[in-house]
Order: sequence, then C-alpha cells, then structure tokens
Amino acid sequence: MSFARVRALAVVGTLVVAAAIFVIVALVKDRQSSPQEAQGCTEGAIVANAKLPTTEQVKLNIYNATGTPGLATDVSKEFLARRFKEATVQTAAPNPPVNKPGDKVAFIRYGPQTVGAAWLMRAYFLNEAETQFDKARQDDRVDVIIGGRFRQLPTITEVNQAIGALGNPSLPEGTCAAE
Repeated sequence: MSFARVRALAVVGTLVVAAAIFVIVALVKDRQSSPQEAQGCTEGAIVANAKLPTTEQVKLNIYNATGTPGLATDVSKEFLARRFKEATVQTAAPNPPVNKPGDKVAFIRYGPQTVGAAWLMRAYFLNEAETQFDKARQDDRVDVIIGGRFRQLPTITEVNQAIGALGNPSLPEGTCAAE
C-alpha cells in the first residue's frame, strides 16, 4: 500500500469520525419543542385542527370596520398576492367584536377547523390582533376584521419572525388536537 493511499484513508476516516461526532452532538443538544399532542379528547371537548397551514390552504373573509372606503379590498389583494387560497371581501358587517373596533389593529374570528390558520393570521398582524374562538363554527374560513389602528401588512421577513416568536399553535380551551 502506497503512502498516498494510507494518507487518503486516514483523511477519510477522520472525516467520517468527525461527521459522526457532529451528528451525535446535534441530536443530544436538540432543544426544539415537539408539536402539541393530546392524549385523548376529554368528554365534551371539540376536536380542533391546530396544524399550522401554508398560505395556499387558508381561506379568509375580510371585513372593513374602519371609515376608510376600499380598505378590505386592498387588504384582500395583498393577501392574494401572498398566495392565500381565498381572501373574499365581505360587505355585510359581522357582529361587532367589540364596541370600539377603531381601538384595535384587527380581529380574527375562527372555529375548530381553523385554529392553525388563525395562529398564522396572528403573525400577519404581528400578534397585535385580537382573536375570538367560536366552538360552534363549522366552516373552514377565518374572518379578518380590519380595525382602525391597521396601517399595513408586514413584510414576509417580519411575518416569519412573528411565527417564530409565537411558536406552535395552542389549542383553545375546551378543544383537543385532531389526529
């Protein structure tokens, strides 16, 4: 065996050992939290979908609770440009979420099927939107009610940072995770 071949085998062997050590250290020091899982639904709990969807899976109803005409249409176009599945402008005002909609950036209303989607929408308002969960709601849409303090949607980088800060979606009280 030549000296060059021995040297090559020594270098390759060292690299294999270094890679194995790196993988073992990475696995041991991994501190990522695991997704929230329910052991089983308690009696009376509603099954909820807490999986964080992609924008292509989210359907929105956009309402304008401000005095600015056309704001819901503008926001809907921005959501569609960001590849949301649907962002439908609703002209009929929903039940008012609070007495003073001008005091908030936005309101997010959702049901059991859209817990993860509502969590994603919180990030699009940098966690400044007020959320309202409705156990009885059966549709797969999230209502976004634009409030008086809304100025603009954040950049994609800001949204990704907000998603990171929010972490995994948490289940509303009285619900359990869908299998």
